[in-house]
Amino acid sequence: MKRWGAVLLDTLLMTAGFGTLTFMSVARPDIIKHFGIPESAYELQHIAYVFGLFVAFIIGHTRLYEGSFKRSVGIAVSWAAIPQMLIPFVGNWNVVVFLRFIQGFVVGLVPLFSTQIARYFVAERPFAKGIILSGIFWGGVFGSISARYLLGYVSWSMGFIITGVIIYIVYVIWYFLVEDFEIRHPKAGEASVNIWKLPFTWVLGFTFFPALWVIFTIIGFSSSLGYKIGWTKEHVATLSTTLNVSKALWSIGFGYLGYQLSRKNTNPRGLFNAIVKVMIMAYAIAFAGLLVYSKAMLDGNYTLALASVTLVGALQGTGPAFWTSAPATYPQEVVPRANFALGLISNSANAIAPTITDILARHSETLALAELTLMPLVGIATLIVVSRMKLPVEECSSDKCVQ
Repeated sequence: MKRWGAVLLDTLLMTAGFGTLTFMSVARPDIIKHFGIPESAYELQHIAYVFGLFVAFIIGHTRLYEGSFKRSVGIAVSWAAIPQMLIPFVGNWNVVVFLRFIQGFVVGLVPLFSTQIARYFVAERPFAKGIILSGIFWGGVFGSISARYLLGYVSWSMGFIITGVIIYIVYVIWYFLVEDFEIRHPKAGEASVNIWKLPFTWVLGFTFFPALWVIFTIIGFSSSLGYKIGWTKEHVATLSTTLNVSKALWSIGFGYLGYQLSRKNTNPRGLFNAIVKVMIMAYAIAFAGLLVYSKAMLDGNYTLALASVTLVGALQGTGPAFWTSAPATYPQEVVPRANFALGLISNSANAIAPTITDILARHSETLALAELTLMPLVGIATLIVVSRMKLPVEECSSDKCVQ
């Protein structure tokens, strides 16, 4: 129970930390009015946030997250909490955009928790990780609901302060209930394998790239397009909430499927084959959902859009499998660094996806939707390629490790 208790506490902390993304989206009209900015300027904060998600993994390769696991998690949640409480006191929109960039660093929680569950589980890793990752999207639900109801009783600025305080309250509870351990990244020459010199690392990292391209673009894109169509704040909030609930449930569901497939063969190749199968199935369902979503948004059909996002959310089913790939495929001593490396490669989508989608949308909304819809097919093709490659741990077992 101690292991699964930690999983639930991790999920709760993820929920609190990632609620900052959707709260900003729902409070959009109030924030635009307060700062007196045009619609185009508002989109900069979302682009900055997702770019921060990418930079977070570069930071993960520094000594910042070495040593105490609990301390490292505290640093990660502070990236979200402190800017959240500072934004209401900022008078310059450019400073707000920078603070949103900093908030993206909260994604450092993902590889930190991946390292934690690798210590606790083997076959159960996808299920445990699926539950934890669902916290990102329960955070979206929390952000939507808190924004809808808090903004009815308090100002948007007070809402930001309250949600920032909540993050630290949850962290204090988490801190006193979970087990600490030391995170150590091998120094140059100590590791049995140089993860950056392996083609496997780059291809595996890009298997999750298409999912993140859509996951962290579609939230802001749906909000922007929805308001343009003429939908109300309630419509946009409900669509966002439905999408996030869908992602959370698919995360848990595909995590459990990964567990069932993994338990049949717990050697590295068996675990990896289960990871590939889960990710391909998730991409296939999401592709069907994106086809329906595209038609719904072009037609301005809110009911169909609401139904489609229940399938689009299957994209997150790739997450639990992907984030358990490092402990399944790399030598144990390099797993923490491999987690951050894979995160850096896959999250490079966050550095360019919102901007490219926004540029395409200004030219043609149909073109932007087509780009998003094709991403799952790119993911499937990459998975087929990586499934035929030799695993790093297999290289080491045959005394051919790359130094």
